[in-house]
Amino acid sequence: MIEGMLETALYVDDLDAAEAFYGGVLQLEMIARAGNRHIFYRCGPGVLLLFNPQETVKPAPEGALPVPPHGTSGAGHACFRVAETALDAMVAHLLAHGIAIESDFRWPGGARSIYFRDPAGNSLECASPSLWNIQ
Repeated sequence: MIEGMLETALYVDDLDAAEAFYGGVLQLEMIARAGNRHIFYRCGPGVLLLFNPQETVKPAPEGALPVPPHGTSGAGHACFRVAETALDAMVAHLLAHGIAIESDFRWPGGARSIYFRDPAGNSLECASPSLWNIQ
């Protein structure tokens, strides 16, 4: 049955800005970019998919992989796993790149989360693994 999350998708309207942010600021390893349609990044054992919703709502062209049209509007959310001991460094790194921290707090169980936005307005979180009792 289900063993975990394989991929997470967010929708962005400017792939160049997304590439500068996710590849540059967050330093994720790019797997592939397909023009103005999508960029895929390695993120630990999973994959972060960034799609341009104006392109993914179009039906797949003849001969392409049979991925159904999809997309959304409005801000999405993704949470990155960051070791508790590395969260202060992550905050400093984001601030050094001009990224505002919207919230930095401890959950009732003691886990810490920080929240910030990507250039498309998606809500991003970095949290210690203990948030979900993961080591």
